[in-house]
Amino acid sequence: MDDINVLHHRCLLNLRRRIRDVGDGRPAQERCMRLQKDGDTLSYQGNSEEVGCYVAGHPLSKGNCYFEVTIVDTGVRGTIAVGLVPKLYRLDHQPGWLPYSVAYHADNGKLYNGNPVGKQFGPKCARGDRIGCGIRSENTEAGHIMVFFTKNGREVGSVEVPLSSEGLYPAVGMHSMGEEVKVDLRAEWLLEEDDTMMMVDSHEDDWGRLNDVRVSGMLLEYVGKGKSIMDVGLAQARQPLTTRCHYYEVEIVDAGEKCYIALGLARRDYPKNRHPGWSRGSVAYHADDGKIFQGIGVGDAFGPRCFKGDIMGCGIMFPRDYSLDGECSADVEDMGQLEGHPSQEGVQNVLYLNGDEEEEEEEEEGEEVAQEQQGRKVTVFFTRNGKLMGRREMAVPPGGLYPTVGMLSSGEKVKVDLHPLSG
Repeated sequence: MDDINVLHHRCLLNLRRRIRDVGDGRPAQERCMRLQKDGDTLSYQGNSEEVGCYVAGHPLSKGNCYFEVTIVDTGVRGTIAVGLVPKLYRLDHQPGWLPYSVAYHADNGKLYNGNPVGKQFGPKCARGDRIGCGIRSENTEAGHIMVFFTKNGREVGSVEVPLSSEGLYPAVGMHSMGEEVKVDLRAEWLLEEDDTMMMVDSHEDDWGRLNDVRVSGMLLEYVGKGKSIMDVGLAQARQPLTTRCHYYEVEIVDAGEKCYIALGLARRDYPKNRHPGWSRGSVAYHADDGKIFQGIGVGDAFGPRCFKGDIMGCGIMFPRDYSLDGECSADVEDMGQLEGHPSQEGVQNVLYLNGDEEEEEEEEEGEEVAQEQQGRKVTVFFTRNGKLMGRREMAVPPGGLYPTVGMLSSGEKVKVDLHPLSG
């Protein structure tokens, strides 16, 4: 009984000492291993085989809920991690590797959540980039808290993590020679106006199927592994192209590592891990090699390669009497014209381009019946920066042809406008 009383008394003393230290404004006890701290700068001092880690003296709280780390030098490998850990976290492990810790790793863009195996989360980070980490205390539930990460002031994503009894402390890990960062434990982050607008109009409902692709407003970002052809990220629109909405565009915001970006059209049940154009019922223009793929894994030379900043477009030239699943037939006057859209000079009037040629290509009655059973044929066209690249004829599968975007390498990001001609 006496031992219990002594232990209880010591616990009270420790608690009072901690409260007194905070109240007196004494510097918190930071912890650091294999890192040299000079003011707000941390630099790696190991041999590139051992992890170096820094843990701040105070946990994040409602009044101080965010911090940032600026990469001064990526060193040999750029193995820099930013996140949150328990107070007595082991300093020979990267943040995120052990339970009750979470971290965003700069070298591979992965999130490590209490596990030495990470999951694809965001873009890689390089010299000059700012990685931020914060908590949303208003969303705290029993034993869990929402942690979010940012890159250069823009939110990358968030994750719910278990909350240790002592809270979560800002932490930085490094693992190769030459790595150096600056830490701002009192940084502030406010949701930018553009991001607020994106949240109000997220456009997520525009997409019927998403695989290894993250939606943020009109932006699509690849979050897959990018290791093999089975790691394709696919985004397929909820609605097919119709005579009233027959064209869409994709702007390459970030080409990523390989620019394995493809846009095209595909059937509704298209495989989620196949680039558009690789399997039947699809056609696509691929940015990395400028080839067109139509229902087969071998492409044909079609147009120029596309890079960051290029705008790729895809649409359908419908026959005049075309209707899809009960869609009312309409005349040219009802379709809306393409003029007045300044960036689409090369696409003007392409909906019924060469209509006379289509009328000349009359088929026998028996062939028309067979074609209707397979799906009526339409002409799919592709553009690059408003200039027509070429066309391909294909049969429309049951349900129609859906705008489909594929990506396959880390860091790829595109901006999609499913209705570029509506305004």
